[in-house]
This record gives sequence, structure tokens and C-alpha cells, in this order.
Amino acid sequence: MQTVLSPTDVSAVTESSSSAVSWGPIVAGALAASTLTVILLLVGSGLGLTMVSPWIGSSASVTTFTVSAAAWLVVVQWLSAGVGGYLTGRLRTKWVNVHTDEVYFRDTAHGFLAWALATLLVAGVLGSALSSALGSGVQAASSVASGAALGASSSAASNGGPSTDNFLGYFVDTLFRPTNTGTVAAADQNDAAATGQATRILIASAANGEVSADDKTYLARLVASRTGLSEADAKTRVDTVLANVDAAKNKAKAAADTARKASATFALLGALSLVIGAFIASVAAALGGKQRDEEEALFVRNDVH
Repeated sequence: MQTVLSPTDVSAVTESSSSAVSWGPIVAGALAASTLTVILLLVGSGLGLTMVSPWIGSSASVTTFTVSAAAWLVVVQWLSAGVGGYLTGRLRTKWVNVHTDEVYFRDTAHGFLAWALATLLVAGVLGSALSSALGSGVQAASSVASGAALGASSSAASNGGPSTDNFLGYFVDTLFRPTNTGTVAAADQNDAAATGQATRILIASAANGEVSADDKTYLARLVASRTGLSEADAKTRVDTVLANVDAAKNKAKAAADTARKASATFALLGALSLVIGAFIASVAAALGGKQRDEEEALFVRNDVH
């Protein structure tokens, strides 16, 4: 008498009790990908630092530097994810009695998991060190681009602290620079009260965006009394110095805005590079798994013959 098996019985017989996930190849591929990522990022960091020069006009702009770094991240993901995914596919064991489409899906999933594990390893274990290495180049490029105007906006917002005094000291010295050092007493040149008042007026002007008419008039009288200039010449000097303060503040704001845009570009292209890496790892794992099965099938046929 022939026994008829129901679909449930057939499923129970053919279904394997082992997991479809082979963690050994996934871990091996992730380790290979993360190691290659570290090497390539260090190489890219070294190449990126050569784009920064202390000589004016010899260094790449912040935007160029950031786009180049983001493009290098795409290259890093392409190479490291490809190698890690391919190794994951080649190192997994052969799945018997599994449909070709299912094998393709499993290989793709294994490549994706290897990429995800490698990304977590790099971001979690080595993230701070790599960020420091890459950030030093970005910071150097930003410093070269912004120049002497760095810190102007933050100094204007502070309450007369050391950074403000350092920033405004030059402008205050310019205000009280005597026209003839031989006719101005040294005690007058070192009048701390007048210097402090002028500094506070400049701080308020930088923070508020303008100087009131009363402050400007008082500042002109201070300059006239300290330097021996006429009130008209003192007023002209005050206007010139205030214009220079505004120019420095605007230059600092422009540098900060450029750095902000560069950071946003870097973040977006970095995310794009991760998406590319996930796709490359999945495809490479499918390719590696296919070649592994083909090589084993060829070996079996040659062994039989």
C-alpha cells in the first residue's frame, strides 16, 4: 500500500533544522572589510593633508577638501565592501537541496550582513581615532581658509574675556595710535581706562551690528585726546576702524558658513558612500558564492571523470 504524504509532511521532511545564516564567513568578511577600511582611510588622510598648505593660495579650499574626502569615502566603501562581500560569498559552505534563487538571496543577505558588521566595527571601535585623523585635515583646511578672522564672531558675543581682548586689541591699538610718538606722553598711551572703554564700545558694536551716534562721538573724542588728532581726523579714524571690525566679522561668518556647508556635504556624501558600500557588498557576496559553487561543481565533475 502506497503512503501519500501531505504537503505538511513533505515540508517537515525537506526543511533543514540548521540556520540559513553562516556567521563564520560573515565575521571573516567583516574583519577583512574593516581592516581594509582602516588602511584606506589612513592613506586618504595622508593624501588629504597634502592638500593643506600654510602658504596663501597654495591650499585647496574647504569645499574642495571636503568633496575630495567624501569621494575618497566612496572609493573606500567600494573597495572594502567589495573585498569583504566577496570573501563572505566564497567562504560559506555549499547549500544543498536549495533553489538557485534562494542561494542568490542568501549570498546577497550574507554580503549585506558582513558590510553591516564591518561598519559597526569601524564606527564603534575605531570611530574616534579615524575621526581625529580625518578631522585634523579638515580643521587645518578650515584654518587656512578663514585666516586671521577666526574667532571674531565668538569673540564679539563674549563678555570681554581674554579671546575678545586678543581679537579687539589690534583695533583698539589702531584707534589710539599716535600720529607723532614724540609729542604724546607715555602715560597717555597706557591709559587703561580709555582703552577699556574703547574695547567695550567695539564689543557692543560687533555684537549689535552697529555703533550708536553717541558712542561714535565719544570714541572720536577719546581718540582725539589720546592721539592729538583733530576731531574730524579722529572721527575718520573711528569710522575706518569700525569698518575693519565689520569686515573681519563678516569674513569670519563667511568662513563659518563655508565650514557648515562643507560639513553638510561631507555628511550627505558619507551616507551615500555607505549605501553604495551595502550594495557593493551584497553583489560581491552573490558573485563570490556563485563562483564558489561553480568551482566545487567543476571539481566534482573532474574527480568523477
